[in-house]
Formats: sequence, structure tokens, C-alpha cells
Amino acid sequence: MRLTILLFSSLLVFIAPTKAQTEQDQPSASPVWTEEDRTYLLQNLVRSKDELTTAVQNLTEAQWDFKEEPDRWSINQIVEHLAIYELIFMNQISVSLQMGEFPQIKKYPADSLFLGNNPNKNNTTDFTKPFSYTVPLGNNDGIDNLTWLTTMRNDSIEFVRTEERNLRLHYINFGANIHQQCMQIFSHTDRHLRQINAVKSHPDFPKS
Repeated sequence: MRLTILLFSSLLVFIAPTKAQTEQDQPSASPVWTEEDRTYLLQNLVRSKDELTTAVQNLTEAQWDFKEEPDRWSINQIVEHLAIYELIFMNQISVSLQMGEFPQIKKYPADSLFLGNNPNKNNTTDFTKPFSYTVPLGNNDGIDNLTWLTTMRNDSIEFVRTEERNLRLHYINFGANIHQQCMQIFSHTDRHLRQINAVKSHPDFPKS
């Protein structure tokens, strides 16, 4: 299991764009992780968890497993996918903290790049080929996937609530800093929440 988690860290390529023209160039100062940053992350990590829990509350087995089309994900698979990625994000944060700070980095991407504003673009499998570990199997009961996800999210929330290090000086593969990685956690949830709501609004979605 430990080896698998480490492989996640080495294989994952980030979904968020990092175009050079949107980078912030501040040669005279290193970024600072503020209490406002902490509050922002906490509010959104909690909000997205609560919204997801509400969205799947009291679903029947048929509703958990319904697919809009045979090649689309069910709500069960979507929640499993979110749980898998929460594990990946958390492992990358752990590795980044072990690597230490990089205050010498003066050019870094803007926070806005990590909000995942395009609800229709999902290149997960493109970024993991030839591997498929982020493609959910749907073998677990939906409620078990939700428990798995919320347990890890609570760990993420506790990390942000208590961490004292400057999270803007710790980088994930020299791309996003940890603050931005935490932004990806909730923005990834938000994107798939829109997907869940689309599944539930399908005319053939089971009534019970």
C-alpha cells in the first residue's frame, strides 16, 4: 500500500493549467501563507464536503449506480474517484512537506489557475495513461466511498486548521504550492458536484 501511494505521487500530472503568461513574478519577495488564506481553505474544504454529503444523502442503490450512458460514471463511481484523488492530493502534500521550503522560487502561478472553473473538461484518464488507477471501479457501496472520502477530508481540514508552516513555500513537483494544492481539493469536489447534479437531473434517474 505504501508503495502504491508513492507511485501516485510520482505518476500524477496536474489537472490545473500553468500557462506562463498567468504566472506572478515577484522577484523581491517570497509568498506568505496568511490567516486569511487558512480561513479561505477551511471554509471551502468544509463547504464542499457538506455540499457533497447533502447531494448524495439518502440515495438508493439504484440511484447510486445509475449511469446517464453506459460509458458515463455513476454517482458511486464519481464519489470513489473523489476519494482516490483526495488520497493522491494528501500524499503529495506529505511529500512536499518532507522536501522542505523553497524560498528561492520567485516566479509562481496565480491562485486563480487552481479553481478548475471549466465544469465540462475532465482529462483525468489522459493524464494517467497508460495507468488507470484514477478510473473508479464502482465495486464499493456508495455510502462506503462517501465514508472513505469524508474521513480523509476531515484529515485535510485538520491539517489546514493546525498547520504552522508557510504553505506557500512548499511546492508540489515545483508547480502548485500546498495552499494551491488544497484549493485543488475543493475545486475538484466542486467540479464533480456539478457532475453529480447533472446525473440526478437526468430524466431517467430512478425515483427511488
